[in-house]
Amino acid sequence: MGIPTPRKFEAECLKLNRRGFIKLSTFGVLGIFLPFPCLGAVRDRLKPERSLSFYNIHTGESLKAVYWAQGDYLVEALVEIEHIFRDHRTGERKPPVTRLLDLLFAVKLKLGTTRPFNIISGYRSPKTNAFLLKLGRGVAPNSLHMYGKAVDIRVPGFQLTSIRQVAIGLRAGGVGYYPRPDFVHVDVGPVRHW
Repeated sequence: MGIPTPRKFEAECLKLNRRGFIKLSTFGVLGIFLPFPCLGAVRDRLKPERSLSFYNIHTGESLKAVYWAQGDYLVEALVEIEHIFRDHRTGERKPPVTRLLDLLFAVKLKLGTTRPFNIISGYRSPKTNAFLLKLGRGVAPNSLHMYGKAVDIRVPGFQLTSIRQVAIGLRAGGVGYYPRPDFVHVDVGPVRHW
């Protein structure tokens, strides 16, 4: 093989630089045009794992779980999260969609916290939703809670306004601000806020 000539060495360095430039440019363009969940998927592939902590205010249960590692979602952790997100009135369960968990993970990172998300309402069965609707509690007739796509939260030590601003900034779904009952609603439906 021998020692490369200066001209050949320079050509190899330029090729590597071009290759690196093309890769960086591609990711830069993706960052502009891809919506948050897609960009998050690209960016988070570089992270070794994603974990979340929860405290269900109605059942008193706590959970800290690594729900994603080595490029995939972990079924056992998803089952544990489904349990803590269950409808506390009926005991019915539905797994939260993974995009919702990824949204909460992004909120956690933006807040820079390891504190648990306090769950006020995770999954809501159709029966519970109809009951709350009848009581005039301001729930939507076709609430995303019934599909595992929404959760009402607060985070100890953080103002609701901070959580709201972070969630709105992520542009990953709906964000509702409820200062009187003391929670922020986040969902992975259409991007909107109220």
